[in-house]
Amino acid sequence: MKDPRIEKLASMLINYSVTVQPKQRVLIHGENGADPLMLELYKQCLQLGAYPCIAPYPDGYFPTTIGNATEEQYKHILEPLENFIRTYDVRIRVMGETNTKELSRLDPGRVAKYFEEAGKITNIMLEREAKGEMKWVLTLFPTNAYAQDAEMSLEEYQDFVYSACMPDIHDPVGYWKKIAAQQEKIVSWMKGKQRVHVTAPGTDLTLSITGRPFKSCACEVNVPDGEIFTSPIEDSANGHVHFTYPTVHYGNEVEGVRLEFKDGKCIKATAEKNEPYLIKMLDVDQGARYLGEFAIGTNEGIQRFTGQILFDEKIGGSFHIALGNSYKETLGKNESSIHWDMICDLRQGGKIFIDDQLIYQDGKFMIEF
Repeated sequence: MKDPRIEKLASMLINYSVTVQPKQRVLIHGENGADPLMLELYKQCLQLGAYPCIAPYPDGYFPTTIGNATEEQYKHILEPLENFIRTYDVRIRVMGETNTKELSRLDPGRVAKYFEEAGKITNIMLEREAKGEMKWVLTLFPTNAYAQDAEMSLEEYQDFVYSACMPDIHDPVGYWKKIAAQQEKIVSWMKGKQRVHVTAPGTDLTLSITGRPFKSCACEVNVPDGEIFTSPIEDSANGHVHFTYPTVHYGNEVEGVRLEFKDGKCIKATAEKNEPYLIKMLDVDQGARYLGEFAIGTNEGIQRFTGQILFDEKIGGSFHIALGNSYKETLGKNESSIHWDMICDLRQGGKIFIDDQLIYQDGKFMIEF
């Protein structure tokens, strides 16, 4: 019997996240492991009078492509996706991997090159979104592969995913509208602020946010959601960070990451596991050693690390920074083929100061918003 939560999640995605309208062209694509959710999305789009198209990735698509195509072929292989992104009204991307480690044995340089080409298409999507021409959303369907990474049974992981996406299963849209209103108050308070200082065990980092707006995330482009973020001034990061959790990048798990910054640039990077991969990715282009994002996770329904960044970066009581490409919507200027999020837990001794005022301690806001 089909899990009724699939229908509820599909409805929230279509009617709240991207608000599909009749006669809109909707691209639904993802790995085959997400078939149940993609089919439900397809059905509901049809019922709304939209024009949906499902474009599934077969098992092994990405390692087969990256491992066998030449770099010259990458652009041409991605042309159909680019055509969708240039012409469709809505994009719904559903992650449904059946093997999350399938890229871990490939040459990191080739992997980066492929996703650099794919990133150009993402930029087209973001430009169209900024013009009001397209809406998009990214979500995940629980598979055995994700459950194994999270060290849960599939049933436990399903409960985790749906409770994170829809904390109020009876009124998920109403819940996220309330979160959006609350987070907008925080974003408004941040307006005009200039300096961030984060401290935690092994972490002491400062950066400038002068002229950079914060944005609230409440299940409109990521499902689940729960964060506020901005793009720091590119040459402003100074200090060091010890990341609490492993970070997974294209199937490569890197643990015990420590980064040191001077005038915006990461001048030293170490890791307890997979350090060579970390260094290679930091050297992939000029922007990879600079920050593209600073964010605070606010989803109280996500309290544990699972190895899936879509969830982990929203852990309530954490902050994360991303090396590489920044967001135009927060006026970021850094460009890179990577955008690599790394997470630090603030629930045990962590603090965030904004313009020397303590606003966050031990994973909680200290100001009433």
